[in-house]
Amino acid sequence: MKNSAPKKAAKKSTRKKSLAVKIPAKARGDRSSKDPIYTATAMQLATYSLAKYPDRESARARMATTLDYLAEKVRGAKTWMGPSLKLVVLPEYLLTSFPEGEPVPQWADKAALDMNGPEYDRFGEIAQDNGVYLAGNAYEKDSHFPGYYFQTSFIVAPSGDVILRYRRLNSMFSPSPHDVWDKYLDIYGLEGVFPVADTEIGRLAPIASEEILYPEVARCFAMRGAEVFTHSSSEFASPAQTRKDAAKICRAVENIAYVVSANTGGIRDTDLPPDSSNGGSRIIDFRGEVLRLSGPGDSSGASAEIDLTALRRERRKTGLNNTLIRQRFEAYAASYAGHAFQPANSLLKKDGSLRAPKREHFVETQKSVIARLAKKGII
Repeated sequence: MKNSAPKKAAKKSTRKKSLAVKIPAKARGDRSSKDPIYTATAMQLATYSLAKYPDRESARARMATTLDYLAEKVRGAKTWMGPSLKLVVLPEYLLTSFPEGEPVPQWADKAALDMNGPEYDRFGEIAQDNGVYLAGNAYEKDSHFPGYYFQTSFIVAPSGDVILRYRRLNSMFSPSPHDVWDKYLDIYGLEGVFPVADTEIGRLAPIASEEILYPEVARCFAMRGAEVFTHSSSEFASPAQTRKDAAKICRAVENIAYVVSANTGGIRDTDLPPDSSNGGSRIIDFRGEVLRLSGPGDSSGASAEIDLTALRRERRKTGLNNTLIRQRFEAYAASYAGHAFQPANSLLKKDGSLRAPKREHFVETQKSVIARLAKKGII
């Protein structure tokens, strides 16, 4: 894919590659014919935290147990829903839950997946055995950034291949591509930051958990044609509407896209009440309507039809409701370019080497941003 990174970061590199794979046109099918209608499910499952597992060996054994359980539940969903089931979205960090204070290198060793590791092979087997696209989220290591991990949203095709990786840009206590921005762009290019998978069930793009609150993330995917957002999340669930619930509707409406949002069915083996993050998985259509909503517990109740014909027809209409084609990006570009809030390259030294990603760094960075913006009178 063409790299459209800023000039200062667009250095020549033989390593530059995309994190998304384009599906050949033959495999996608002829879009001049009727676009597909298929079933998607936001599969809500309990997550078991690895924080209290003492070492890599015990942690990997717990992951394997979770993967076996996942295989059973996807197989069951396919059996009950039939061949129309084409997309299964999983909760955020299903295999691990979140780190509870461990140093970044320690969590990377214990809980982060290798890009070609056995866990991805297992995800591939599940997708292949059931003929579905499997969208999930995991902590992941990258050999270009030793001692680091990124929170990665991924999509596995029915072939069993990982066809997309997106590394979360906005993260609270862990490294982000933006923290090592120049190096990351040199390796993957800007299209690798915002990958979209063009498939026979539509153009798929992931949104990681809290990033549903950042409209720019979804918009950058929509600029590249995204039609279905796979949202892996682990969030507070409430009978009352939360701010993330509101954001999901906004991202669907403003981009004329589907949002398939899978929450955890509780988090086990932590000090938190296990059902703090339990329930509320949903599918929202491009008009902002909640098509299905799960209650608490392990569930595939948030399952609904994805109608690409209707979505594409809506995107090609003139009129008030087509908020996507009426965007005036050039009018906003100068304001974005002229304001820096969260700094880029905060973990990258001047010589291009990596700083140790200590957790306190991320809090201190936020404090410095608050002080700078307060001094300017912005906040």
